[in-house]
Amino acid sequence: QVQLVESGGGLVQPGGSLRLSCAASGFMISNHAMEWLRRTPGTEREWVAFITSTGGSANYADSVKGRFTITRDNAKNTMYLEMNTLKPEDTGVYYCQTYYSGSTIRGRGTQVTVSS
Repeated sequence: QVQLVESGGGLVQPGGSLRLSCAASGFMISNHAMEWLRRTPGTEREWVAFITSTGGSANYADSVKGRFTITRDNAKNTMYLEMNTLKPEDTGVYYCQTYYSGSTIRGRGTQVTVSS
């Protein structure tokens, strides 16, 4: 079964850090670009970051640029999102996503809550 599973979310104080993971199974991510998205309270799903299949290039939403870093380890079939200097407005459910055989594959998400 082709699937993505996010982990690493939790409760963190403003200014803190978290590292999210996205583990793939049923396929190899090495041929696929991947993304992180999030759904914050009261908003639609928002694109956060993108990484090419080799990890050689990445792009970020302006709201997270300079604070978040997307990486991948194709040998471990896993993608990551390092989140630093977290703000309350970063609170939400974070999803990883890719495209496989013409379909969008998205995990069930992991909750990130930034609060004092």
